[in-house]
Amino acid sequence: MDLWTKTLAGIIAQVFLLLCSSHGTTGEEVCDSALVSNLPPSSFRSSSQLSSSHAPGFAKLNRREGAGGWSPLTSDRYQWLEVDLGERTKITAVATQGRYGSSDWLTSYLLMFSDTGHNWKQYRQEDSIGSFPGNSNADSVVQYKLQQPAVARFLRLIPLDWNPSGRIGLRLETYGCPYTSDVVSLDGGSSSSSLVFRLSLGPRRTPRDVVSLKFKTLRNSGTLLHAEGDGGLSLSLELERGKLQLLLRRGSSAEPRRLASLGSLLDDQHWHHLAVERRSSHLNLTVDKHTERVQIPAEFSHWEIEQLSVGAVQDFGSQKPKRSFRGCLENLLYNGLNLIELAKNNDRQVTAVGNVTFSCAEPVSVAVTFPGPQSFLQLPGASASSSSGGVSVGFQFRTWNKAGLLLTFGLPQEGGVVWLYLTEARLRLQIHKAGRALLELTAGSALSDGQWHSVELNSRRGRLTVAVDKEEGGVAHASFSLTAGGQLFFGGCPADEDGQECKNPFDIFQGCMRLLSVENQPVDLIKVQQRLLGNYSHLQIDMCGIIDRCSPSRCEHGGRCSQSWTVFHCNCSDSGYSGATCHSSVYEQSCEAYKHSGNTSGHFYIDVDGSGPIRPQLVYCNMTEENTWMVIQHNNTELTRLRPSPGGNQHSVHFDYSTEEEQLSAAIGQSEHCEQELAYHCRKSRLLNTPGESWTCFLCTLWILSYSCCVSIQGLHPSEEHLKANYITAAFCLFDILSLNHTSTSDFLSHPSPFSSPSPSASTQVVFSFDVGNGPLEVHVESSVPLDDNRWHRVRAERNVKEASLRLDDLPVATQEAPADGHFHLQLNSQLFIGGTASRQKGFRGCIRSLQLNGVTLDLEERARITPGVRPGCPGHCSSYGSFCQNRGRCVERVNGFHCDCGLSAYTGVFCNTEVSASFKSGTSVSYTFKEPYELSRNSSALPSSIYSDTTLRGENVSLSFRTSQSPAVLFYVSSYYREHLALLINKHDALEVRYKLDGGRDADVLRSSARSLANGQLHTVTIRRLSDSVSVQVDQNAREEFNLTSDGEFNAIKSLVLGKVHESDDLDPDLARLASLGFTGCLSVVSFNAISPLKAALLHPDTSPVIITGPLLRSSCGSSASANPYAAENTHHLSDQSGSVGSGQPLVNAIRTDSALIGGLIAVVIFVVVTGLAITARFLYRRKETYRNQEVKGVNQDDSPDFPFNNQADPQNTSSENPKEYFI
Repeated sequence: MDLWTKTLAGIIAQVFLLLCSSHGTTGEEVCDSALVSNLPPSSFRSSSQLSSSHAPGFAKLNRREGAGGWSPLTSDRYQWLEVDLGERTKITAVATQGRYGSSDWLTSYLLMFSDTGHNWKQYRQEDSIGSFPGNSNADSVVQYKLQQPAVARFLRLIPLDWNPSGRIGLRLETYGCPYTSDVVSLDGGSSSSSLVFRLSLGPRRTPRDVVSLKFKTLRNSGTLLHAEGDGGLSLSLELERGKLQLLLRRGSSAEPRRLASLGSLLDDQHWHHLAVERRSSHLNLTVDKHTERVQIPAEFSHWEIEQLSVGAVQDFGSQKPKRSFRGCLENLLYNGLNLIELAKNNDRQVTAVGNVTFSCAEPVSVAVTFPGPQSFLQLPGASASSSSGGVSVGFQFRTWNKAGLLLTFGLPQEGGVVWLYLTEARLRLQIHKAGRALLELTAGSALSDGQWHSVELNSRRGRLTVAVDKEEGGVAHASFSLTAGGQLFFGGCPADEDGQECKNPFDIFQGCMRLLSVENQPVDLIKVQQRLLGNYSHLQIDMCGIIDRCSPSRCEHGGRCSQSWTVFHCNCSDSGYSGATCHSSVYEQSCEAYKHSGNTSGHFYIDVDGSGPIRPQLVYCNMTEENTWMVIQHNNTELTRLRPSPGGNQHSVHFDYSTEEEQLSAAIGQSEHCEQELAYHCRKSRLLNTPGESWTCFLCTLWILSYSCCVSIQGLHPSEEHLKANYITAAFCLFDILSLNHTSTSDFLSHPSPFSSPSPSASTQVVFSFDVGNGPLEVHVESSVPLDDNRWHRVRAERNVKEASLRLDDLPVATQEAPADGHFHLQLNSQLFIGGTASRQKGFRGCIRSLQLNGVTLDLEERARITPGVRPGCPGHCSSYGSFCQNRGRCVERVNGFHCDCGLSAYTGVFCNTEVSASFKSGTSVSYTFKEPYELSRNSSALPSSIYSDTTLRGENVSLSFRTSQSPAVLFYVSSYYREHLALLINKHDALEVRYKLDGGRDADVLRSSARSLANGQLHTVTIRRLSDSVSVQVDQNAREEFNLTSDGEFNAIKSLVLGKVHESDDLDPDLARLASLGFTGCLSVVSFNAISPLKAALLHPDTSPVIITGPLLRSSCGSSASANPYAAENTHHLSDQSGSVGSGQPLVNAIRTDSALIGGLIAVVIFVVVTGLAITARFLYRRKETYRNQEVKGVNQDDSPDFPFNNQADPQNTSSENPKEYFI
């Protein structure tokens, strides 16, 4: 009791301390103080002001001084209001209000932040949405809490829209708290300035190492961090083309190995957060808000950092030194140690190398953004008094677009025009005059990569030069003299039609420019912004608004991302997925789904979780008449020789399946039944179940004697080390379905998963509706047929970052593009209601099945069992898919699907469309005996009931297909107890004859068809229909021929039906007896006599059907018009080989066959015949032994025990109530 009391007291103390620490943390994180209300008027700036009483200093929330707020001189989108907070501050919220006592307020606006008052950065919600909602009147306050706090000194608000009945009017407030940091600046020059942190010697093993910092730079390359440790191992974080690369080196001279690449556009002179967490086997690399887990080699599990260099690598051996980092660092922490603070205090562990200053001196670089088709910048060209006598223009640009006009100007002296533009991501210069090109120059390549590229255009002394990236990207020369006059136009031309000075026959430019110079003089873009220089339209000055939409990639499942300035595209080829973001799987989720689409057995790709993370897998779908099996192949299909082992040692068997572990697990989880077949070949031994074993018993098939056995195999139990080996073949995958049968509108299912779902709004329309806070949006699909037709319909609704889409059955997909300014994520937290709404309205009456949410199948059946008015299971499959059952196949409804009953059909297969054919030799005969009533009751079967021998037939329906080169030949013969018969034959003229003898005392009626050349080796189909004395005959697609019999039209007491050679010919006419004795050589297929399919019975059910087979009968696909099944190889089964066949409900073993397996099978058949003969002889020579049965196994019932999850479907004729017996050779 004392120990328990102490334990409880310790738990209470820990909880108390946790609560106290949580309370303290919460208090420290409060950051909502007003930041603007106490600022002086000098902290406010604006683009313009309507009057002195509308000055920006009056733009304080809830103030009424002056005119009650700020209003610019002109209300347009070029206005802005700027606030200087005095120092870098953490900003968490922004509130706006209209101008007091007026009709002036904003309805939407943009937020910009900056540390210096230049190089502004637009704040985006969820990394995409740029605009903020404003006010609806002049007095109410609208506050928006920033999802991610911003740290900045300057804030700028840019109006987008305002009250159409008023003008721009604004009062504002920002909320936040002070922000403290330690900053260091590295110049990145030849001195390779850096901070070097040397760790103390001695044991310091920690479970993890964490380095975190913030950085900003204008240079797109340089070493940021370099960690060296024992064994010559090192890790580096380097900027390369604006991306952060994680590199591993083994030794100073070894080539680095890249482990990861993260981030993009990191050279934008804005702060970026970086964190590296090292654990024993992996690294967590974070850049801004994106984290990637990186596996590292095993030798790093015990690696100790000895030295950490920041900004440069001081000692790199003989390897070429890397470019140093140039920029600013903030809050550099290593395992909680502030390295910048240690460097300030001249700590011995941290050494400052080179030119290191503890402040951030940022160079001023003013960029301009060309966001759209109306953007252009107009600057004056060289003055007329210029003595240069040429042209000199320079600038830098970055873009994602492969085409666009960069610069154009006229040639007043030559009367031409110059165009400098991008095409296919290359720079091209064209000089046109009088409609023809005088000169074309091309330079550079891959210029649409989002990097800064410099362009210099110079014309001096009759020599024209175009250089890209200071000659690194290419230089083009020509002997041509240019003299620019008038105006220079960058990015585009004015939209007014009167501006004939600028023409743009190319695409518009979307991107950023900076460092513009004309005649070697830099262009002051701030003067341009103030309208003091040149002209512009639809530009964003003093910022570069480029966005990398492919970092991180929004393309799922390995789709390749590409982008332009405004959109990104996903290339989903070879990924197995489709859609705007490669989200939707192109494959079905189960073999049953392929069956519902009308497919037959074959190899298919199955995506068990749909749009989830599990990749598609190739399986074999064995679609039988009853069940649908998913067969997954493993590597242990060859025979394994087992030798006796002393003691308790047992043989361990491992299965390595061709799919991954998560694929197997998901497939098994969705299956109704799974099994693994084990074949045991016995020779002078018996397979025993060792007493005392506790492992699960597996059913197996003894291929020699077709016995069942219970096997205890140690290697198959679910152990940790053999986890992949114990999975078994996945079978039929079950869909969840739901039946909603109610008379009111209040029955529904609720599920704790949020989602916006589609619903039928009319009998022919489905609507997908969602609301992200700015009003409901809907996607509609209209069907040409009513949807309340008691048939299954498939609906797929998807909303991603690019679009919302809705698909109904096979109709075209309806889509709605995401807004141009970005995409909001759905923030839902209520339950998911199925079949109704939360207000119990719009109740659905019908069936829902296979409901999935982001690839996860929801268990509707479980919830349906506890929901009033809703029941699990739903009929109606045959109404939708019954048409798949062909050739008199009958659709049978099942709880989870349907199957085609082919009992009344001469065909077989999953859809009763697989022809049943056999090759006949001259001595082959198949005789089907029509049973007496007492015989039928004594030996009933699942086959169609026979025609009783005392039945009088007044009509027949006969059909068959044949292929032969023999004439004459008898194809079909039906005899009677009263010397009556029906014969179908090919005469000596290769024509078809039908002989009816329905009166024993009269000659037979001979009906000759006009069809000829029927013994030509081609496939022919014959259909005969008789009703009383009227007979119709049709051959192939020829016209139906009508005949009349001379007899009374009654076929009395039929006896037997014979295919091939007729052995009992005593009752035949001499001519027919002669032909019948010749037999038939060729192919017969799909033979049907009324409800009897004699050939099918002989081939598929020879042991349970009243058939007698004489001579060789070989099943083949000779009666198929197609060469073979496109999904499965043609298999030929001989009737004498029955022991190795697999029942209709069993999975196909070794579905993926090889040539060696086929040859081995033929050899096995020969060996089997020999062994069978020996076995018959040996039966009388060796004693009989009773099978030893373990008492534990004795009491197991295969129907009820969990150890027997499936039944061995043995042939019924081999089932006996006696104990099974073994026979040994």
